[in-house]
Amino acid sequence: MRTDVTTTRTAGAHQTLDLLLVDEALARLAVFDPRQSRIVELRFFGGLDIEETAEALGISSPTVKRDWTLAKAWLHRELNSDPGVEPPHDS
Repeated sequence: MRTDVTTTRTAGAHQTLDLLLVDEALARLAVFDPRQSRIVELRFFGGLDIEETAEALGISSPTVKRDWTLAKAWLHRELNSDPGVEPPHDS
């Protein structure tokens, strides 16, 4: 069974493990594309929407949308081998 990270917020120790896996994957993404990693941090952990993220980074909303889509796909591929966590979902 796959568990969404947002679902595990009330799951105690399981949450810590999932967040560590996401953090490790984000660190790998940051090496590949630092801006995409920052977008995931702002959107997923910071709760910013597309426009707020664009403003915070000084880039356009379409660029944020494109990078958000690419980052989610990259994270999905990275985390897919671990059945305990899925990448963040678009909201």
